[in-house]
Amino acid sequence: MSLKGKTALVTGSTSGIGLGIALELARAGADLVLNGFGDAQPALAAVRAEGVQAVHHDADLRRPGEIAAMMEMAVAVYGAVDIVVNNAGIQHVAALEDFAPQSWDDVIAVNLSSAFHTMRLALPGMRARGWGRIVNVASVHGLVASANKSAYVAAKHGVVGLTKVTALETAATAITCNAICPGWVLTPLVQRQIDQLAEREGLSAAQASERLLGEKQPSRRFVTPEQLGKLALFLCSDAADEVRGAAWNMDGGWVSQ
Repeated sequence: MSLKGKTALVTGSTSGIGLGIALELARAGADLVLNGFGDAQPALAAVRAEGVQAVHHDADLRRPGEIAAMMEMAVAVYGAVDIVVNNAGIQHVAALEDFAPQSWDDVIAVNLSSAFHTMRLALPGMRARGWGRIVNVASVHGLVASANKSAYVAAKHGVVGLTKVTALETAATAITCNAICPGWVLTPLVQRQIDQLAEREGLSAAQASERLLGEKQPSRRFVTPEQLGKLALFLCSDAADEVRGAAWNMDGGWVSQ
């Protein structure tokens, strides 16, 4: 399929899942707006190597004003935002009674509220042009829970619900909104959990990875950013015109148990 002439904004896209999705959209011809902290140059170079344009905005997604500035920049550079992929996420792990209120607020802001803000800002333009795609990267934790992840689970369940509402509100249009719900993906976020488990239990990195996968993911293999990118690309295609409000799990069998 071709996305030539389309513009995609992918949050949290300087590494991991977001970069994997951005690269697949770029290979289909979409110009990109990347977002994320740190050095964006390697991600920009990788996307531009696919023969498309790419720019970066370092919006702090906890701040609605910075999200608005990012969206305004995207329109100023490209004239439109045709595809929005809400991928950015942060994690904090603690028992509910020990969960720091600021950590709760940050997780909800980045993982849930930022998706609301990008969507509300993108939808008027999508409606005016008569086409649009919204792909929200939720999580298997948008479908089931795990202990000590109250904010993350609440936020990701919220993303799935927000996706369904948006799908209903756009059902009579050529705009679709769907969620992807990955299981374990070997991203920097998950690598930190592996490292913490290894240190806590005195395990090697390989043993910690096997323990993490064995507890939840029956395939015992990590989902890859490339696989998630291809699923996102499908959801942006004409073949997915009537995929609306889906919460599509790619989780190695996690929620089948």
